Amino acid sequence: MTISDPVADMLTRIRNATRNRAKSVVCLNNKVCRGVAEVLKTEGYINGYEVVEDKKQGTIHIDLKYGPRGEVLIHELKRMSKPGCRVYKSMDKIPAPMQGLGISIVSTSHGVLSDRACRKEGVGGELLCVVS
Repeated sequence: MTISDPVADMLTRIRNATRNRAKSVVCLNNKVCRGVAEVLKTEGYINGYEVVEDKKQGTIHIDLKYGPRGEVLIHELKRMSKPGCRVYKSMDKIPAPMQGLGISIVSTSHGVLSDRACRKEGVGGELLCVVS
């Protein structure tokens, strides 16, 4: 089965896993999905991830993180840029969800970065998703 939008598939798998209180989730491996997983790890939304190679594309095993009483840390994952309608933002127009408590994930020429890292480095790019 071919997937036309692997990032949306990854976000949907994470969203469904957090609703079911799963400990981990398996996603398809590609460069952008690894970048999104790295941003989620550095921002503290997941415990970590591991890339597992196989004879095909490989998979990413993501270890989900919950609060001390089991509360969900990822309340909303919203895909912004889609294959049919790409959304590009300059550095000063990248949204800061929940007045800076959430993050925006942006694909830039410097790699996949959070909105804070984009402002720090002074780059803009394709707005992939918003996490709050």
